[in-house]
Amino acid sequence: MVSPSSRRRAVKHIVGEGLGSAAQACRAIGLARSSLYRASQASEERRKMQSRIIDLSEQNPRYGYRRVTALLRREGAKINTKRVQRVRRQESLQVRKKQRRTKRLGMSTAMRQRAERANQIWSWDFVHDQTQEGTPFRILTLIDEHTKQCLATHVGWSVRAVDVITVIEASIQRYGAPEHIRSDNGSEFIAHAIQDWLSDNAIKIIYIKPGSPWEQPFIESFHDKLRDECLNREMFGSLLEARIIIEQWRIEYNQRRPHSSLGYLTPAEFAKQQKFQSMQPIRHKDNPWALEPIGFN
Repeated sequence: MVSPSSRRRAVKHIVGEGLGSAAQACRAIGLARSSLYRASQASEERRKMQSRIIDLSEQNPRYGYRRVTALLRREGAKINTKRVQRVRRQESLQVRKKQRRTKRLGMSTAMRQRAERANQIWSWDFVHDQTQEGTPFRILTLIDEHTKQCLATHVGWSVRAVDVITVIEASIQRYGAPEHIRSDNGSEFIAHAIQDWLSDNAIKIIYIKPGSPWEQPFIESFHDKLRDECLNREMFGSLLEARIIIEQWRIEYNQRRPHSSLGYLTPAEFAKQQKFQSMQPIRHKDNPWALEPIGFN
């Protein structure tokens, strides 16, 4: 508690709770009484902006100051990231997160195939959590590695190979078929039923090396956000409640959450932008105003 505004709030809390007089509270906290009664010199616009920063930070407690700044700019505000950082620091709203490091089993020499367009590589994996009563359940997640969109989540006590096929069939109907799917060597993903179904639909499988989660970085990063912003904040009373809350978070992640690696666009906006660019017709090199008769990017 360093800033004068924080000390003023502490004094008002002490007086309001009847724990002491204003003079006693100021003396104990080290705040001048003149500072306590001094009227704010901030403009109305500045107070509104500060209040909006605090509201967004409290609504999204796991967002850092850069992402909060992106949300404000999406609302039309012209604001500097340093100002947002300063207000959050004064209000003790910083996000402190200790990153967990993964110990490598050895140096990876294989070149990992990278997605350069939508529907080139999808990635799927499982996350585990439990209900309030301690009953464990599993979450199947499916993302597009290029657009960072979460295409589907499936929550169940157990997830069989037939459930995995159902999820990907529904995703293909909505987003189109992928060229590759990247996964680990879990029993659900190496099942003959899944391999046969993918082969019949001309979808190639990319399996990572056992014990090498760094070869699947996009789904691991997505799981980190899912756990940090949803699973660790919610208590699920039932499996149905978990399905509803996780699906609501998936929609927010795709449509409202700015993504730093996408230039603070949402995954849905980035996917729409990429689709629009891919539909632009190719022009002749010699005459840029003449269109190619056939073909698109």
